Amino acid sequence: MMKDFDKFMSQLQETNQTLDFFCDFEKISQNVEDIKLSLCMLNSLIGSTDIRKSVETIWNRDKTAFNVMDILIAVRSEGKKKVLDNMGRCVVLDSLFKSVAGVMEFLDTTGLIEVFQSKKINDLVDYVFGIETGLDTNARKNRSGHVMECMVARIFDKNGVKYRQEVYSREWPSITNVLGDDEKRFDFVVETPTKTYLIEVNFYSSGGSKLNEVARSYSDIAPKINSVSGFEFVWITDGIGWKSAKNKLQEAYSIIPSIYNLTNIQEFIELIK
Repeated sequence: MMKDFDKFMSQLQETNQTLDFFCDFEKISQNVEDIKLSLCMLNSLIGSTDIRKSVETIWNRDKTAFNVMDILIAVRSEGKKKVLDNMGRCVVLDSLFKSVAGVMEFLDTTGLIEVFQSKKINDLVDYVFGIETGLDTNARKNRSGHVMECMVARIFDKNGVKYRQEVYSREWPSITNVLGDDEKRFDFVVETPTKTYLIEVNFYSSGGSKLNEVARSYSDIAPKINSVSGFEFVWITDGIGWKSAKNKLQEAYSIIPSIYNLTNIQEFIELIK
């Protein structure tokens, strides 16, 4: 077992990131397109010598145009972000966009008035495209898991393995019974004539407490699932992040019979075929 684990650790890959990992330009473009009309109206503020008059002109035409201004400071408030106003009161950021005075306070306090008047920005549509690109980097953590799922799906497809994705444990009463109230969603399910494999996949290029939590969680549910006749829990994981949580992974390795990485996943393919 120890020899197998050492081999497993030596096979861990440094990254699963391809160039399309970094930015989801389709999503970015759609986010900008959704507010493009409002941004075009706000463009009239750029170069204005009388910002308040320009704000009032837009306000009288379509006051909802100001509802998108939170993105100008790289914030997605959606009615939840709270800030201190000029009076020191805790207010919802979006509430500043409900009056001309509030809009002016927002523009003045954030520094956007100076930015607009000095024409440091030429077009808000292009400017927000840049902001959306920056904000999209926050989604990379979730995207890393999605990339791993895509990689495993491609491997299954290449080898003619039939599978289903994102399947909930409630589909099988016997699994629900052993897992209790904690409903589980499995990344993949592979069904063969003799066994149903419930599969979780993930990739960690860096360490952190998350890895220990995942290892503990899977070490808990795997024996429960494996105790049900005709079912087996499978964990496909990779990434050098596990080197920082080696002890916890080794503990899981001794508890969960079916742990694979991207290098030895072919062993699982051969097993189910």
